Parts: sequence; structure tokens; C-alpha cells
Amino acid sequence: MDPKLLDILVCPLCKGPLLYKKADNELICKPDRIAFQIKDGIPVMLEEDARKIPPEIEI
Repeated sequence: MDPKLLDILVCPLCKGPLLYKKADNELICKPDRIAFQIKDGIPVMLEEDARKIPPEIEI
């Protein structure tokens, strides 16, 4: 994931910063508890495609 891209990407819901999880190939929004998958190096920043992170899982 390009570090310059990470600097400008924000959560499309809350406009907050995203955490890059290299092992899972995802961008995570902690406040909204959602994860956006990265496909072929391109983040899929659509709310309907985001994975919800259950409360019992620590981010």
C-alpha cells in the first residue's frame, strides 16, 4: 500500500483516519468498526462492501 495514498485516505462515513492492516490487506476505521478490503492494491471504499467488525474483536 502506497504510504502517500494512506496519508490522504479517510473513512467515507466519519472522515476519520484509517489504520492499515497489512496482514489482512484492509483499511480499518476504529470509530465505525468497519474494514475496507484492498483489491489489487486499490482500496474498496464503499460502505456496502465494508466488513463490519464485531464488538468482541479488538482492533
